[in-house]
Amino acid sequence: MRNLIFISLLFLLFGCSTKPKKENTELEDKITRIENGLQPNLQIEGDSIPNFNLDERLKELGIPGVSIAVIHNGKLEWAKGYGMADVSENHPVTSETMFLAGSISKPVAGLRAHQLAEAGTIRLDSSVNKYLTSWKLPENEFTEKEKVTTRRILNHTAGLTVWGFPGYDKGDTIPTVPEVLDGKGNTDSVRVYKTPGESWMFSGGGYTIMQLMMTDLEGKSFPEIMQTNVLDPLGMTASTFENPLPEKYHSIAATGYRENGDEVEGKWPIYPEMAAAGLWTTPSQLILWAQEVQKIQQTQKDGLLKTQTVNEMLTEGMNEYGLGPSVREHTYGHGGADEGFRANLVAWKEHPVAVVMMVNSDNGSIMQEILLSIVKEYKLPGVDPMVRKVVEQSEEERSKFVGTYTFPEMGEAFVVLKENGLEIDGEFTDEPIMLLPETNTQYFNKSSGTYYTFHMEEETVTGIQLWDRIAPKTK
Repeated sequence: MRNLIFISLLFLLFGCSTKPKKENTELEDKITRIENGLQPNLQIEGDSIPNFNLDERLKELGIPGVSIAVIHNGKLEWAKGYGMADVSENHPVTSETMFLAGSISKPVAGLRAHQLAEAGTIRLDSSVNKYLTSWKLPENEFTEKEKVTTRRILNHTAGLTVWGFPGYDKGDTIPTVPEVLDGKGNTDSVRVYKTPGESWMFSGGGYTIMQLMMTDLEGKSFPEIMQTNVLDPLGMTASTFENPLPEKYHSIAATGYRENGDEVEGKWPIYPEMAAAGLWTTPSQLILWAQEVQKIQQTQKDGLLKTQTVNEMLTEGMNEYGLGPSVREHTYGHGGADEGFRANLVAWKEHPVAVVMMVNSDNGSIMQEILLSIVKEYKLPGVDPMVRKVVEQSEEERSKFVGTYTFPEMGEAFVVLKENGLEIDGEFTDEPIMLLPETNTQYFNKSSGTYYTFHMEEETVTGIQLWDRIAPKTK
């Protein structure tokens, strides 16, 4: 009898352990395939397609570290860090390493705006000046008929200037939010430069106005508002909008690096424009935003937001933007770029899968390569590499595009002749961009695949178009 009991106990112990072991092995195999299946995002038609190893690719691209989190079947399936959080101090990236989220701060901050609308505190279609008390957005000829509203700020159709912010270094004088908005920081003033509602233009300046609106309405600091109402309820308890980064997080925060490998001054940039760019978090924390939104969208049951709100938030508008996140046919999410940091969040509409990737470098190109590998492994739609073809063009054909072009609100761009292509450099570029011809008048960025289309009148070049921005040729 004792032997039977003993054998039964052994069976229970070892029998119960076999399944988790198998599941762990399957997951490890899946992660290994992803790590060895990176592909270039931009693929040239006719060229062979290489596969990259993740660790080797980090070294090739000069990227110190990357952290990844993946939700599958609505739950966090795996999270893992690679490379170094701080090179000089030999600190590796772990799943607990904090990064700056850049513009992914926007849809997270936008969640609070939706909460205020649900509570009746604001109306998305009322003028933001109705709620601003410490500062007012100057009215002008563009606001006579149409107003800057929270809805238009959320989807970047408010006609506002200042698309992004460079951040501040340790030791700099940090301006207040009203000072930022009035151009007393390191950017131009945030103003209405075209009729609200008529067109799309990405504006971090708009989200900074929304940040001030929230603090005026609630009488609390923006980090406190977000921590109490958004981050903590989501489970993002190890995340913060506080800038500068509080000392208690210094030991787990990744150091930011330039593309050339230099450290960001003071290790971490400072963003008083917190709603636009100031969220510190980890991939496994940030993905909780996606998990909550996805659960509401896929189950059509209220959660931290009402179902109707989420459905509206994820309705595609101008330039593939909803009310906070970008929205495409199969996916929604957002990218992020801060000084020394890059990030990307992608969630699927029809599948309970989401991905967050964060790097501590100005070079974020590896994230799309990782994403393509994840998409292949999980058999997901809506994310494909860009395929471009290159046509033959003579130097004489290319030379007619050489000159100076002026983008409204973005500055001048200078196009020069290069072997087999063109090079564009300007006030809105960090470094010169190599352009290759796909047609006689359409070129693409050799790194990103972004199209640059030259406008012609008969045989004369009159301008260049990037996205929906048209720059006339001025010289």
